Amino acid sequence: MTAQPGLPPTPEVRGINHQAVSEWLDASIDGVRGPYEFSFITGGHSNLTYLVTASNDIRLVLRRPPLGMVIATAHDMGREFKIISAINKTSVPVPKTLGHCHDDSVNQAPFYVMSYVEGVVLHDDEIASAALEEGLVRQQLSHNVIDVLANLHLADPDQIGLGDLGRKDAYLDRQLRRWQGQWNKTKTRELPAMDEAYRLLVEAKPAQRYTGVVHGDYRLGNLLIDPNNGAVQAVLDWELCTLGDVLADLGYLLNNWEPPGQGPIEGATAYPTSIGGFASRDEMIDRYVKQTGFEIHNINYYRAFQNWRLGAIIEGVLARYLQGVMGEDQADTDAYRDQVEALAEQALALLAGDSPRPLTS
Repeated sequence: MTAQPGLPPTPEVRGINHQAVSEWLDASIDGVRGPYEFSFITGGHSNLTYLVTASNDIRLVLRRPPLGMVIATAHDMGREFKIISAINKTSVPVPKTLGHCHDDSVNQAPFYVMSYVEGVVLHDDEIASAALEEGLVRQQLSHNVIDVLANLHLADPDQIGLGDLGRKDAYLDRQLRRWQGQWNKTKTRELPAMDEAYRLLVEAKPAQRYTGVVHGDYRLGNLLIDPNNGAVQAVLDWELCTLGDVLADLGYLLNNWEPPGQGPIEGATAYPTSIGGFASRDEMIDRYVKQTGFEIHNINYYRAFQNWRLGAIIEGVLARYLQGVMGEDQADTDAYRDQVEALAEQALALLAGDSPRPLTS
């Protein structure tokens, strides 16, 4: 493709077939024109995310699977495209889906394109401290975060077109089986604490009481927020979304909602909420109950489950980094090993009724 006058050619970006993807964008996405600039967006640890800037200054976001071997469901671009398109029918804020390419000949793997949404992602305490003034905005953000989650869990999967996304029942059975299988396939060493946590989680598994759309990775690091008023502009990273026990999302969010005054675990950075000024975990639970009408029982089980599950996920990320299939992003693999070990210990502490150390990722 020949660059237009005055626009320099874009250097090649790993994971993007520049010419073929550019031609597909010209033919498939209304309102944009090439040449295009592609840049890798860091922060994601699974599917790869790119910023696409058209010559008319319109920005888009492109998502594709990691380079190399992938897990079929977690990296299914068509599935993720379908989920976000369906969530657009609810009050949960998400980017607008614009196009899906399932032809591997274009970019060696399927990909999809969605709108670019302005906002700040609060990946850690330093970003949160710089972005959010002390005072009301942190409380407003807390309320908005839990309200968006409640709205997601109240959505009827059948009415929004996700009734066939997967089984609705036996969520914990399926998740325990899936992530234990993932652990066995990708583990880089033996870790008895992960095995013991799995055994206890199977033994203590509660009955599923509330069923709906489960995001699977709901935390501040996957939200675009307006730092001026604490509004959630978009919920990102739906690759782990499924149907099932919605309290799993609440447990995961609470794990990521650390109070101030507690340091992070080995190999991790501090959570945004550690800077203080946010609603407490108990306040978040109370607001969720008020918004949904659900009764909350045994929330520590769900927190323990999510620690163990996240350990399996991070181990998979570690394995992919060691294989060199995570694009241009780099990582401290020793820190990932430390986090997996700490997550397993967190799970065991919660299952034993002890107070675990603070968790970050």
